[in-house]
This record gives sequence, C-alpha cells and structure tokens, in this order.
Amino acid sequence: MSTTVGTATGIQPFNIEIPEERIDDLRRRIATTRWPSKELVEDRSQGVQLATLQELSRYWADDYDFGRIEARLNALPQFTTVIDGVDIHFIHVRSRHEDALPLIMTHGWPGSVIELLETVGPLTDPTAYGGTPEDAFHLVLPSLPGYGFSGEPKEVGWDAGRTAQAWAELMNRLAYTRYVAQGGDLGAIVADVLGRQAPEGLLGIHMNLLVTTLGAPTPPPGDTEEERAALDAINTFTTSGFGYFLEQSTRPQTIGYSLLDSPVGLAAWLLDHDTDSYYKISGAFVDGEPVGNLTRDNIVDNITLYWLTGTGASAARWYWELGQAQAKAHAAGQAPPDASLPVGFTTFPGEIFRAPRSWVEKSYPNVTYFNEVERGGHFAAWEEPELFSDEVRAAFRSLR
Repeated sequence: MSTTVGTATGIQPFNIEIPEERIDDLRRRIATTRWPSKELVEDRSQGVQLATLQELSRYWADDYDFGRIEARLNALPQFTTVIDGVDIHFIHVRSRHEDALPLIMTHGWPGSVIELLETVGPLTDPTAYGGTPEDAFHLVLPSLPGYGFSGEPKEVGWDAGRTAQAWAELMNRLAYTRYVAQGGDLGAIVADVLGRQAPEGLLGIHMNLLVTTLGAPTPPPGDTEEERAALDAINTFTTSGFGYFLEQSTRPQTIGYSLLDSPVGLAAWLLDHDTDSYYKISGAFVDGEPVGNLTRDNIVDNITLYWLTGTGASAARWYWELGQAQAKAHAAGQAPPDASLPVGFTTFPGEIFRAPRSWVEKSYPNVTYFNEVERGGHFAAWEEPELFSDEVRAAFRSLR
C-alpha cells in the first residue's frame, strides 16, 4: 500500500501505492453485497436509505477513478514519524511565503485528511485566493492514530490528551517554535486539549464544533431563543442521531468486523452521521446535486481511504478511548484545566448545533475571535474550503 524512505531525522517521506488486486477485491465485494429491503419510511429515521447506498455503490464500482486518491495524496508532501510508539502519517506543505504561520489542523470522524485537502491551496497560498501574503500558513495535516495511513495503537490509552501531546511533539520535530492549531469534530477535541495543555510554542486554537457542550454532565443555559434552539438541536442529535457514537464509544470492536469485511457496510456506517451532512451527501448521489465540495468523487475518496487502509475498527476505538478518559476523570472528580490561550470559534449553520457566543465564552475565558457564517455544516472545511480558510485566517490574524 505504501513506500517510505528513511532519514536520520526520524521523519520519513511517504508515498502511496495501491495494488490493483486490492481494487479488484473491492469491486468483487461490492458486486456480491446482500442488500436489505427498502426502509419503511420516507426519511433517514431508519438509517441510510437504500437508494442512496445503492447509487453510491454503483458509482464506486463502475464510474469512480481509483487512481484519484493516490494521485491527490502523492501530489502533496507526505511523511511519517514514530511518536510514542505509533507511526504518525502527516501532510506537510510549506508556504512559499517565508513569514507564514505554522498551523496544525486535525480531521475528525467519519472523515480523514481527505476532508482537509481543498484547504491546502487557500491556506498556504492565500494570494491565489484573494488573500495577502500575511495570511499564509505552513500547513501540517496529521492522520489521527488508527486513521488512514497512521499506525494503529497497540495499547489502550491513546485518548485526546495523548494525541495532543503527540501533535506538540510533531511540531517540535518540524522545528516550529510558534504555531496555532485548528480542529472540527474529533479534531476540535484535540484542539481543545491542546489549548488546555498549552505546550510551548502554541499561540492559540480555532474550532468549529463546541465540544465542551456535547455530552456535558450539566446542560448549558437556555435563557435566550438562540440557546434554546441549540439545546433542541443537541437533544435531537443525542436521541435520534447518536447511534454511531454510542456503538463506537462502547463496542468499537463489534462494529469493526463489518467495517473491515463489507465495503458497502463501511460506506453506510460512514454516511450515517448528522442529518445535514447526510442529506447533502445523499443528494450528491441520488439527485446528482452536490453541495459545495461534497461531490461524489470526494465522498468516495474518503470511503476508499478507510477501506484500503483497513482502519474502520481502529478509528472507531478512538471513541472508546474518549469515553474511558471521560469516565476516569469524572470518577476522580478531575476538571480539565482552563484554556487560557486565545480561542477562535466559527459557527457554521448546518453544524450539529449552532453554538451561541454565550456558550463559547462560558467555555473559554479568552475568546479572541467569534463569527457566524451563512454556509457550511459539520464538514465545514470539506464542504466550503474557501469560506473555511477565510475563517481560519481571520481567527489567527491577531496572533501573527
């Protein structure tokens, strides 16, 4: 699947090579899928709809260019390095603008570095996208442990705290003495923890999901119309859209067998996330009408990466680690330290819930940037890469 060339620095260049027999096996498995009958409702309330998944599978097997994923990733500088016993894969694109600010950005579930690729140009070369040289970043995109081409942890304990420490070590190995961090979904958890750990050199963080609220033991206030709407959205997610989260945080190994054995099962599991992104992705296949950058090819790129790397189970275990860490902290009565570093936050309208500024400021004592934008959802960087990049530039402009 891949090749590396060793160096004396502990960082190795990385390239992807996909054997043709892996593609042939994938197509065979799709062709021999045993399909369930059609759902008995007209919406997604029973899960991923049959028409959506059958069209996705047809496109994947018949029309999709399997050379895409190899070409897209190999066009960028990729590397691996062993940190705390785990091989970490990352993309590292240095801007041509020498005064660029280093930025480490973390993907989430059910995404991968694929969801961040369209931001590489706007963030590293802003002058080509209407920005100025002063807006440029040197960009580091690591794959979470157990995701993509990063190695699987061989022991328990790889929670968000350990991952954040690994990211700080990665930036140190790259000789970045001052940098910023960004994340959405699981990446927002890593960014949050980085902000609380405050490793030397980290100047600030930016997030697009308020992770201090989802699963919080004490609900946030609902005193305003905006706050009540956010509480309603959270309640909807935790009562009818929480299946994948519950399974992965309690029984990741169980679902892992299906994720590694059936490509169609994997695709269904990856699609079954929040309602907004599901219908956008479904529309791209059933209606041929993609929203933003959530195109057929980009969606299938991401699913293909999970399949070819066989990381469905190891990625799911990240939620188990998260649950274990939270349970231990709660049992010990340990509250996380405050995030004293500058915090930027952007609310996208299609997110699981639209975080009110009041909640963001309650969670973080030093909010230096907050904005609500008019487009984009849970996969903001993927769906609206240029708008997302604008927000990242604005959030960190005062820290340069």
